[in-house]
Amino acid sequence: MKSFKLLCLLFIPLLFWTSCVAQDKEWHRVTKVIDGDTFWIDDKEKVRLIGIDAPESRNTGRKKIGYFGKEAKAHLQEYLAGKKVQLKFDITERDQYHRLLAYVYLEDGTFLNAELVKQGYATVYTVPPNVQYADLFLEMQREARENDRGLWGVTKE
Repeated sequence: MKSFKLLCLLFIPLLFWTSCVAQDKEWHRVTKVIDGDTFWIDDKEKVRLIGIDAPESRNTGRKKIGYFGKEAKAHLQEYLAGKKVQLKFDITERDQYHRLLAYVYLEDGTFLNAELVKQGYATVYTVPPNVQYADLFLEMQREARENDRGLWGVTKE
Protein backbone atom coordinates (compact mmCIF):
# COMPACT_ATOMS: atom_id res chain seq x y z
CA MET A 1 0.00 0.00 0.00
CA LYS A 2 2.87 2.37 0.85
CA SER A 3 4.51 1.77 -2.50
CA PHE A 4 1.24 2.48 -4.31
CA LYS A 5 0.89 5.84 -2.54
CA LEU A 6 4.50 6.68 -3.37
CA LEU A 7 3.91 5.71 -6.99
CA CYS A 8 0.85 7.97 -7.12
CA LEU A 9 2.75 10.87 -5.59
CA LEU A 10 5.47 10.52 -8.19
CA PHE A 11 3.50 9.83 -11.36
CA ILE A 12 0.25 11.77 -11.03
CA PRO A 13 2.04 15.16 -11.17
CA LEU A 14 4.04 13.90 -14.14
CA LEU A 15 0.86 12.84 -15.95
CA PHE A 16 -0.73 16.21 -15.19
CA TRP A 17 2.33 18.11 -16.48
CA THR A 18 2.53 16.15 -19.73
CA SER A 19 -1.18 16.68 -20.35
CA CYS A 20 -0.83 20.45 -19.83
CA VAL A 21 1.33 20.84 -22.89
CA ALA A 22 -0.28 18.98 -25.74
CA GLN A 23 1.75 18.57 -28.87
CA ASP A 24 0.29 18.52 -32.33
CA LYS A 25 2.30 15.72 -33.95
CA GLU A 26 1.56 17.00 -37.45
CA TRP A 27 3.73 19.35 -39.47
CA HIS A 28 1.87 22.34 -40.88
CA ARG A 29 2.81 24.42 -43.89
CA VAL A 30 3.10 28.13 -43.19
CA THR A 31 1.07 29.97 -45.81
CA LYS A 32 1.22 33.61 -44.72
CA VAL A 33 2.95 35.79 -42.13
CA ILE A 34 0.67 38.49 -40.69
CA ASP A 35 3.17 40.23 -38.42
CA GLY A 36 6.05 39.41 -36.09
CA ASP A 37 4.03 37.05 -33.87
CA THR A 38 1.11 35.81 -36.00
CA PHE A 39 0.86 33.66 -39.13
CA TRP A 40 -1.41 31.27 -41.05
CA ILE A 41 -0.92 27.53 -41.43
CA ASP A 42 -2.39 25.28 -44.11
CA ASP A 43 -4.44 28.22 -45.47
CA LYS A 44 -7.01 27.66 -42.72
CA GLU A 45 -5.75 28.44 -39.20
CA LYS A 46 -4.26 31.60 -37.74
CA VAL A 47 -1.55 30.97 -35.14
CA ARG A 48 -0.49 33.44 -32.44
CA LEU A 49 2.84 32.73 -30.73
CA ILE A 50 2.39 32.25 -26.96
CA GLY A 51 4.35 34.29 -24.46
CA ILE A 52 5.72 36.93 -26.79
CA ASP A 53 4.65 40.15 -28.48
CA ALA A 54 6.13 41.71 -31.58
CA PRO A 55 5.56 45.35 -32.55
CA GLU A 56 2.76 46.02 -35.04
CA SER A 57 3.93 45.94 -38.65
CA ARG A 58 0.95 47.82 -40.13
CA ASN A 59 -1.73 50.30 -39.15
CA THR A 60 -5.00 48.55 -38.32
CA GLY A 61 -7.89 50.30 -36.63
CA ARG A 62 -6.62 51.58 -33.30
CA LYS A 63 -3.18 49.96 -33.63
CA LYS A 64 -0.34 51.84 -35.28
CA ILE A 65 2.92 50.59 -36.76
CA GLY A 66 5.28 50.02 -33.87
CA TYR A 67 8.99 50.71 -33.62
CA PHE A 68 10.79 47.77 -35.26
CA GLY A 69 7.45 46.28 -36.42
CA LYS A 70 8.33 45.91 -40.09
CA GLU A 71 11.70 44.40 -39.17
CA ALA A 72 10.02 41.90 -36.82
CA LYS A 73 7.62 40.77 -39.55
CA ALA A 74 10.42 40.46 -42.10
CA HIS A 75 12.48 38.43 -39.64
CA LEU A 76 9.59 36.03 -39.01
CA GLN A 77 9.05 35.71 -42.77
CA GLU A 78 12.72 34.70 -43.14
CA TYR A 79 12.21 31.94 -40.58
CA LEU A 80 8.92 30.68 -41.98
CA ALA A 81 9.04 31.17 -45.76
CA GLY A 82 8.30 27.81 -47.36
CA LYS A 83 8.67 26.00 -44.03
CA LYS A 84 6.67 23.57 -41.99
CA VAL A 85 6.09 23.97 -38.27
CA GLN A 86 4.94 21.87 -35.36
CA LEU A 87 2.70 23.32 -32.67
CA LYS A 88 2.67 22.76 -28.91
CA PHE A 89 -0.16 24.07 -26.79
CA ASP A 90 -0.24 25.23 -23.18
CA ILE A 91 -3.38 25.38 -21.03
CA THR A 92 -5.55 27.50 -23.36
CA GLU A 93 -5.53 26.44 -27.00
CA ARG A 94 -7.34 29.48 -28.49
CA ASP A 95 -7.65 33.17 -27.67
CA GLN A 96 -10.69 35.46 -27.80
CA TYR A 97 -10.12 35.95 -31.55
CA HIS A 98 -10.17 32.16 -32.15
CA ARG A 99 -6.48 32.06 -33.09
CA LEU A 100 -4.49 28.99 -32.11
CA LEU A 101 -2.10 29.86 -29.27
CA ALA A 102 1.07 27.86 -29.71
CA TYR A 103 4.70 27.30 -28.98
CA VAL A 104 6.15 26.72 -32.44
CA TYR A 105 9.02 24.49 -33.50
CA LEU A 106 10.75 24.48 -36.86
CA GLU A 107 11.87 21.31 -38.61
CA ASP A 108 15.46 21.89 -37.47
CA GLY A 109 14.28 21.94 -33.83
CA THR A 110 14.38 25.72 -33.36
CA PHE A 111 11.95 26.90 -30.66
CA LEU A 112 10.62 29.89 -32.60
CA ASN A 113 8.97 31.81 -29.74
CA ALA A 114 12.20 31.77 -27.73
CA GLU A 115 14.39 32.55 -30.74
CA LEU A 116 12.42 35.71 -31.59
CA VAL A 117 12.85 37.03 -28.04
CA LYS A 118 16.53 36.01 -27.97
CA GLN A 119 17.23 37.94 -31.18
CA GLY A 120 15.28 41.00 -29.99
CA TYR A 121 12.43 40.80 -32.50
CA ALA A 122 9.79 40.29 -29.79
CA THR A 123 9.29 41.04 -26.11
CA VAL A 124 7.87 38.89 -23.36
CA TYR A 125 4.08 38.98 -23.14
CA THR A 126 2.82 36.37 -20.71
CA VAL A 127 -0.91 35.86 -20.29
CA PRO A 128 -1.93 33.33 -17.63
CA PRO A 129 -2.61 30.48 -17.68
CA ASN A 130 -0.18 30.00 -20.60
CA VAL A 131 3.03 30.57 -18.65
CA GLN A 132 5.14 27.46 -19.14
CA TYR A 133 8.13 29.25 -20.66
CA ALA A 134 7.77 32.67 -19.00
CA ASP A 135 11.04 32.39 -17.07
CA LEU A 136 12.96 31.27 -20.16
CA PHE A 137 11.55 34.15 -22.21
CA LEU A 138 12.40 36.68 -19.49
CA GLU A 139 15.99 35.46 -19.38
CA MET A 140 16.31 35.65 -23.17
CA GLN A 141 14.81 39.15 -23.20
CA ARG A 142 17.30 40.27 -20.55
CA GLU A 143 20.19 38.92 -22.66
CA ALA A 144 18.85 40.56 -25.85
CA ARG A 145 18.48 43.89 -24.07
CA GLU A 146 21.95 43.73 -22.48
CA ASN A 147 23.47 42.91 -25.87
CA ASP A 148 21.50 45.54 -27.86
CA ARG A 149 19.90 42.94 -30.13
CA GLY A 150 17.01 43.75 -32.42
CA LEU A 151 14.60 46.33 -31.08
CA TRP A 152 16.89 46.83 -28.06
CA GLY A 153 19.63 48.13 -30.36
CA VAL A 154 21.06 51.50 -29.47
CA THR A 155 20.86 54.08 -32.23
CA LYS A 156 24.19 55.75 -32.71
CA GLU A 157 24.25 59.33 -33.98
